[in-house]
Amino acid sequence: MGDTDATLELACELIRRSSVTPEDAGCQALMAERLRKAGFEIEFLAFGEVSNLWARRGSSAPLFVFAGHTDVVPPGPLEDWQSPPFEPEIRDGYLYGRGAADMKGSLAAMVTAVEAFVSQHPDHAGSIAFLITSDEEGPAVHGTRQVMETLTERGEKIDLCVVGEPSSAEHLGDTIKNGRRGSLGALLRVHGRQGHVAYPHLADNPLHRLTPALAELCAIQWDEGDEHFPPTSFQITNLHSGTGADNVIPGHAEVMFNLRYSPALNADLIREKVTAVLESHQLQYELQWRHSGEPFITPPGKLVDAMQSAVQECTGVTPCLSTAGGTSDGRFIAPTGAEVAELGPVNATIHKVNESVRVDDLEALSRVYRNILKHLLV
Repeated sequence: MGDTDATLELACELIRRSSVTPEDAGCQALMAERLRKAGFEIEFLAFGEVSNLWARRGSSAPLFVFAGHTDVVPPGPLEDWQSPPFEPEIRDGYLYGRGAADMKGSLAAMVTAVEAFVSQHPDHAGSIAFLITSDEEGPAVHGTRQVMETLTERGEKIDLCVVGEPSSAEHLGDTIKNGRRGSLGALLRVHGRQGHVAYPHLADNPLHRLTPALAELCAIQWDEGDEHFPPTSFQITNLHSGTGADNVIPGHAEVMFNLRYSPALNADLIREKVTAVLESHQLQYELQWRHSGEPFITPPGKLVDAMQSAVQECTGVTPCLSTAGGTSDGRFIAPTGAEVAELGPVNATIHKVNESVRVDDLEALSRVYRNILKHLLV
């Protein structure tokens, strides 16, 4: 079977498994069976409801890791799909199904790339491993984060890591994500006193108190970014208050907001600045923070150079480097000192109905992954 058929077949088998986060639905077992035949030692690490796979071949340095996730987001309204989301279908050169691009296509390409590489180079240098979780699309607490804690405790050090997130914008390989911004979210609850709108002196409107503080937070220029990162952004994501009646002053107001921040800041500095603004407006409030990860950057070097060369050799495309977009599990791996970058399919349809990936891109991605291994371990 050629690479195209092998990668496509495995991608279809993975899509057929309805692995809505945190479910794995047997995807990791399927991958593990293939990897065991290629000489990998298999370890399943279950934390809470989350399934994790750590598969390693070799014991020497450098340790190269393919990282990814088997969980997918919910499919949304089934009637909006042209074909059932968990029944893979090929139409006009595209493979359709939930997870086709994010990221079961990448997982399939990783496995077939390693199978081909090990067959050609059974005595390759260093070690190869897979770190696969079912908790990337969810809270991301018991997945890669906890696996990394386990690996650190027992002294396993990742040197190089390719995350299979769909990084490409228009053509396969046109973008490599060599870093990510930090993410800090918050739920702010401001207390007032409910009352009748005709008697405002007997009430305390929390929205009137909250909105000037929000306006100030929105107007802050948090930083200017740098050559790798855009400026930090503050975005209000949810605002809720009131009883539904137009003659009742609400007793409290809730707002959710998120900051995607550059290395010019850190989570503690952001918390301090936000708190100072809230205190200056004399709000009575409760504030809950959710820190998803600090920013990281992997500059051009051993890993990024190998990835760029592999893409150029296999596709003719010259990749650009980017830190744009959301977070990925790379944020849990980079702090250990590993070089981390993301490379995967075109991301135009991820998390949408009728998610898809070009069939030809699956084979090309497998070849790119295989060439990365050649550059680093031969």
